[in-house]
Amino acid sequence: MNSDSAPGFSTTTFTGAYAGKRVLVTGHTGFKGAWLCEWLLSLGAEVSGLALPPPTQQPSLFAQLGLATRLRHIVGDIRDLSIVRQTVDEVRPDFIFHLAAQPLVRLSYEQPIETFGTNVMGTVHVLESVRLARRPCTVVAITTDKCYENKEWVHSYREEDPMGGHDPYSSSKGAAELVIGAYRRSYFSATDSPVRLASARAGNVIGGGDWALDRIVPDCIRALQRNEAIPVRNKVATRPWQHVLEPLSGYLWLGAALSGKMPTAFHFPVATYASSFNFGPASTSNRTVAELVQEILKHWPGRWEDRSDPHAVHEAKLLNLATDKAFHLLQWQPVWPFEATIEQTVSWYRKVSASPADALALTRQQIADYTAAGAALGLAWAGTTKA
Repeated sequence: MNSDSAPGFSTTTFTGAYAGKRVLVTGHTGFKGAWLCEWLLSLGAEVSGLALPPPTQQPSLFAQLGLATRLRHIVGDIRDLSIVRQTVDEVRPDFIFHLAAQPLVRLSYEQPIETFGTNVMGTVHVLESVRLARRPCTVVAITTDKCYENKEWVHSYREEDPMGGHDPYSSSKGAAELVIGAYRRSYFSATDSPVRLASARAGNVIGGGDWALDRIVPDCIRALQRNEAIPVRNKVATRPWQHVLEPLSGYLWLGAALSGKMPTAFHFPVATYASSFNFGPASTSNRTVAELVQEILKHWPGRWEDRSDPHAVHEAKLLNLATDKAFHLLQWQPVWPFEATIEQTVSWYRKVSASPADALALTRQQIADYTAAGAALGLAWAGTTKA
């Protein structure tokens, strides 16, 4: 499948690390996966994807962007080792971004076996397939900010903090991080290893095209589209809200670093990047669900109502990430503040609701706008340096 660079995009972004490279994205039919594939295509990559069909009955972002005909689309379950091995052997990827997961906390209570099977053994299958392929490959495995043993205190979690998890989803992601660490140390740590492996932790990602059930922003949009009150079940929960492009820029930049494609101004050896990294927003984006909803209503007028349930399953009320490591080693930092994140998100939904055929153009434009904003900040991944 040929790459699909969009007009106006530069393949020199991320130092051109992905231009002409074979990239495998697991979970490409999901919300984050679809955004990532669109960005990779614009960078000149030859993109393949392995995933289940899109999980939502509404037009998924994957379908809205027409990705099935613009990349190598492989339908399969990462719980099946044979399918994963076959895909890796056939694609022969230079890069793998492993996003495939069961991503919902509340669903994990209902489907713990599926959650652990997908998030833990699915990760094992991807890494084992890479190990057995015995060829050079850069792997960025995506977990979540919820992989930490969350004590719900005010300080931000750092990459060295213990893994844990109260619910099946969180604990499965903590276990996936242990798997990643074990494979890195057991098989990929030697200086002559052809595989470079890192993990990336981010959460509470929002943006246009997320249609998942049981997530606050899609719940808001569905209610607003029907002119109904937005149901809010946990209004006091505080989260580090960030636009989907924020962690994706971190994943792509981390992949470039692992592959040795960093500017000469970066003095760290490649092995430094074979570790875990947090990608999160500025502390000013740590807002309550109620604040998030109120900000959304500034751009799409409506109303909300408190649907708190004292008998609901446990969900953490407080969670913050420290991103010092990404700042110091990658010179990565968030680009859009909270207000811009909400504005961009609601704008995408409102415009696509009015004109569904514009989804691809709007997605490309937001990637271009985000990249331009990164360049204005002097960020190296956007093709500039602060030096």
